[in-house]
Amino acid sequence: MNPKFSPTIRQLRAFLAVYQLRKLSAAAEKLYVTQSAVSMLIRQLEEGLGTRLFDRTTRSLQATAAADEMLPAAERILRDVDSLSADFRELSQLQRGRVCLAITPTLASFLMPSAIRRFGEAHPQVRVVVDDCAPDQFVSRIIGEHVDFGIGTPERAGAEVETQTLLRDHLSLVCARGHPLAASAKPVRWTELAGHALITVRPGYGIRPLIDGTAAQAGVALNVVNEVSFLSTALWMTASGMGPSIMPSAFARASGDASLVVRSLTAPRVSRDVFVVTKRGRSLSAASRSFIDTLRRALKDK
Repeated sequence: MNPKFSPTIRQLRAFLAVYQLRKLSAAAEKLYVTQSAVSMLIRQLEEGLGTRLFDRTTRSLQATAAADEMLPAAERILRDVDSLSADFRELSQLQRGRVCLAITPTLASFLMPSAIRRFGEAHPQVRVVVDDCAPDQFVSRIIGEHVDFGIGTPERAGAEVETQTLLRDHLSLVCARGHPLAASAKPVRWTELAGHALITVRPGYGIRPLIDGTAAQAGVALNVVNEVSFLSTALWMTASGMGPSIMPSAFARASGDASLVVRSLTAPRVSRDVFVVTKRGRSLSAASRSFIDTLRRALKDK
């Protein structure tokens, strides 16, 4: 036996077919190959193992003692290979599997419900796991491979992750309908915020560094009277007359609150796009890719 010889799957399948059927022609028909191909595979297997597996007669092939000893191992290997193929086929065809994603609670509240419902109806055997992390944990969850991918806006992405735009967005001002800044249909300039009591997220959290940096660039001192952890809190505060709030436009509009007016903030206009974020060099599973496609379709239908 050649010590470096390793039987191939094709050789083992040919061996099993010949062992069961005892004829090259029948084995060839079962394997959808030519009789000469089966003969060659058996010959290669015998030469590699250094032993005869079948004795040829005029009418059939007779298994040798070596073939009898080899049979259980060959069957086990082929069962494992077929099982592995079936597993991957089920995963690729979304008959089972798991999608694990990181997203902040704010984004999840208006991006996820429709997408998860649609995906669940189409692929009920695929489990969706949502890691509703804080903004400062978002990138680390992806880099650490605690999740397959993330949906959000990485504050400090760095070279470790790759991004694909999911949703174009920008910072906006949300006002109660009776507020002076809601009177005009035009966008609101950052300088117009001076003197108004404002609501937004707490310092160092989420979009707050972007807000403070933009205000400084525009030369305006913001009068932030309420600092919150969740934009949903800022929305009900604004609706209650506690002052306008600054937040991404998509979240504000998704609330559907008719008592609120959403105005774009300009001079400068600040982008706040939402991305699909993956660890650089990591491939997504078929289930993850399908979920992202479902999410994109759900956003188009909104």
